[in-house]
Amino acid sequence: MSHEQINQHLSNWTERESTAEAMIPLIGRLYRKNNIVTSVYGRAIINQSVIGILRAHRFVRQVEDSELSVHDTLPLLEAMDRLELGRAHIDIGKLAVKFKNEGNGRSLEDFLREEIAPIVGQYGTQSEEDAENETKDVVLYGFGRIGRLLARILVEKAGGGNNLRLRAIVVRHGGADSDLEKRASLLRRDSVHGPFNGTITVDEENSAIIANGNFIKVIYSDGPDKVDYTEYGIKNAIIIDNTGMWRDEEGLGRHLKSRGASRVILTAPGKGDIKNIVYGINNDTITSEDRILSAASCTTNAITPVLKAIYDEYGIEDGHVETVHAYTNDQNLIDNYHKGSRRGRSAALNMVITETGAAKAVAKALPELKGKLSGNAIRVPTPNVSMAILNLNLSKEVTAEQANDYLREMALHSELQKQIDFVNSPEVVSSDFVGSRHAGIVDAQATIANGKRLILYVWYDNEFGYSAQVIRCVNQMAGVTFPIFPKRARD
Repeated sequence: MSHEQINQHLSNWTERESTAEAMIPLIGRLYRKNNIVTSVYGRAIINQSVIGILRAHRFVRQVEDSELSVHDTLPLLEAMDRLELGRAHIDIGKLAVKFKNEGNGRSLEDFLREEIAPIVGQYGTQSEEDAENETKDVVLYGFGRIGRLLARILVEKAGGGNNLRLRAIVVRHGGADSDLEKRASLLRRDSVHGPFNGTITVDEENSAIIANGNFIKVIYSDGPDKVDYTEYGIKNAIIIDNTGMWRDEEGLGRHLKSRGASRVILTAPGKGDIKNIVYGINNDTITSEDRILSAASCTTNAITPVLKAIYDEYGIEDGHVETVHAYTNDQNLIDNYHKGSRRGRSAALNMVITETGAAKAVAKALPELKGKLSGNAIRVPTPNVSMAILNLNLSKEVTAEQANDYLREMALHSELQKQIDFVNSPEVVSSDFVGSRHAGIVDAQATIANGKRLILYVWYDNEFGYSAQVIRCVNQMAGVTFPIFPKRARD
């Protein structure tokens, strides 16, 4: 290779870097001014670095026949910036590819005016209902692994004015004089998910954490029915209970006895008649009359969308779900007493067989599979990211290639595109999926098919992916909806 050719590689890279740098202010302005969340084939690019934007474009190579360049998407952002758009989720990667293939000689602006017509010129307009409910107050009851990730997502989204506002967290006092600082520090630094993306300060006088300008009151309480939220200016709040201490209607109903609380969602499987919601599957059953809901479990959220997709296309006669799950705070670091079988043994040193109700819980969101699935779980010595192995007997034959092609299409262009992700690499491992906001990721390289037998391997970030699903449920409960562009092929 000549010296000129070697230099050309570096020149091409620096040119792409420069173009990505030019995209950042446009992405930020569209987000904060218009409440436009931009993405590239499902990878959000708000608050991303230059390298993050380039990586998102590079990902397209895995799912399309050709690569996507920032030179294709920058003009889209520039045109969108001129159109006075209303709020929406816009996948500029898919729009750029569609313009290449279906532009038919139209100018880019004319193409956009047609593709995103419902929001063109809608900047600053809002319905009477939106005007009445400018913000939706959210309270986190509990501040553990899931609670802190929910806080990260809520704070991140507050920059776009998406009408969800984290107003408070409720915890029991830890007993230390530095309790508030310790809570803030756990939000600031995370051994799995890395540092908080922004700045965090502590207001000791007002018992608050200020994260990226969001004033979050820290309330100390001994029970869900012992808080008067109105004292802090909080009203009609959605309470996200992430303690798991109460799972039935009686226990969770205690939240509704506190002034200022209007609805409750549990970040664990609910018991009794409580609706267990897997967003993307049965969230259409949420009504304004529902006061208590459950967001089911991380595993149920991971497997139900994939099972739904397979059931719709091939039918499922029966099957077994084996979960290889990261250890959790419920287990012991070293051998010690535990009321659960085997869970007393060291989580960091052992694979631990345990039970899971996820397979049966699927039927609460997808009744068609009631009684068709068995399940078990193995806890393994990793702190995050799990895998579900779906061993299914189908109603008709399928090859691994056919199943992968179908699931790839579902991940890219179906109503389940935010729930199902797809990867086709022989080198990925669990840590590659830390921070994934999809409910589950199909590993195409591991798919096995033989006649009517299909075995799928589904990765999932059991912390972050699940938290993203919870926030989607809360958005719907709060009436915060965003049109998605480009429209799906089936729309």
